[in-house]
Amino acid sequence: MAHATGHAFDLSAQNTQLPSLAFGLRNIAVGLAVVGLGAGAAIGYTGALGTTPAHFWRAYLVAFLFGLTMCLGGLFFLLIQYLTRAGWSVAIRRPAEALAANLRWYWVLFVPFAVLWFMGKANMLWIWADMESLKAINEAEYHIVHAKEPFLNPTFFWIRAGVYFAVWALLASFFVGNSRAQDSNGDIHITERMQKWSGPALILFGLTTTFAAFDWIMSLSPAWFSTMFGVYFFCGCATAGFAGMILVTTRLKSMGVMKGLVSAEHFQDMGKLLFAFGMVFWAYIAFSQYMLIWYANIPEETGWFLARQVGGWAPLSFALLFGHFVLPFVGLISKWPKRMPLVLAAGAVWMLCFHYVDLYWLIMPEIPHTLAEMSTYREFSEKYADTKTHFGNPVNFLLAIGALAAVVAGTITGLSRAALVPTKDPRLNESLKFENM
Repeated sequence: MAHATGHAFDLSAQNTQLPSLAFGLRNIAVGLAVVGLGAGAAIGYTGALGTTPAHFWRAYLVAFLFGLTMCLGGLFFLLIQYLTRAGWSVAIRRPAEALAANLRWYWVLFVPFAVLWFMGKANMLWIWADMESLKAINEAEYHIVHAKEPFLNPTFFWIRAGVYFAVWALLASFFVGNSRAQDSNGDIHITERMQKWSGPALILFGLTTTFAAFDWIMSLSPAWFSTMFGVYFFCGCATAGFAGMILVTTRLKSMGVMKGLVSAEHFQDMGKLLFAFGMVFWAYIAFSQYMLIWYANIPEETGWFLARQVGGWAPLSFALLFGHFVLPFVGLISKWPKRMPLVLAAGAVWMLCFHYVDLYWLIMPEIPHTLAEMSTYREFSEKYADTKTHFGNPVNFLLAIGALAAVVAGTITGLSRAALVPTKDPRLNESLKFENM
């Protein structure tokens, strides 16, 4: 709920334009992106530091999705605000728009996977890309995956990928472009237009993110399936997007802009969103997926979790449980940490770190978990007791820093192309006077 109080708000260019310091940060981010991605590729693909080409490609997929989920989370924030016709969020909308705007170029980072496919080596990452090799390696898994071949085939895979990136880019262009255009004339019909299309846009967003999760992550283990996996991936997008918004907004405030425009009330609500989606809803979906698969006890399903409960993966699974849910839940359940920008920013950094751990946990395990491997849990756990996660390999972090830096550079560029708040949005005054009750 919001109520009005008398106050004069500074909407001058000095308070609503990106300061020159940010452009220096953008140059640093561009450099980190080039160095991180370049060095990660050079070290990882050549086999240095004990890596293999298969490890490199999985690590690159983790890094790619780490950056992508932040941008998708920003787009989700825009869609849900327009759908609910929210007024409180107008003042903090531009950071979300800047994150979402990256979706217009982020497809470039997917091109290396096309090169891998062109080289005929995609089965290093997606084993179903070469069905004959899969049959030779494991005939039991081949028969399961062969039934999915109408969906899991290269042609349809790349058609779907093109659709995903096209939809995301179009949605970002429509909502970001219209919002910026409104700065020149304050036309209320622009707001009404975006509210009108937010419903269909959210449906497209849900479908594309769900099937992208199926294609790029779930099909790494093509015999496995979970109808809840798309929602689980969405939780990751929300976590990364809301954490990114908090960090961008906090950094802008520390630069001396948006003074009096973004208050503790806005930070509290951003904290609520991070708490609700990144901790509570994530834990609910993760537990529901695990519980249903455990209860059904179907070998095609349980093997995926077994692979993450043996060797070095067991401690990482517990770390994910406590780091993504238990500890931040306790830390942010009160309203007071949410109202303190620096404390909330620290929480956002923490959640981004464990979002990366979550993606790593989803993508990196290469332990066989097919029907041919299933005997008893004891035999399985003993056989893979010495399995390592290689989480500390520098290649993982070089690639992640590179992808994150690319998003940071793109976000700063997006912020520079419009005022830091939508100065002529019809609901701006409501947002500026917003108070939690």
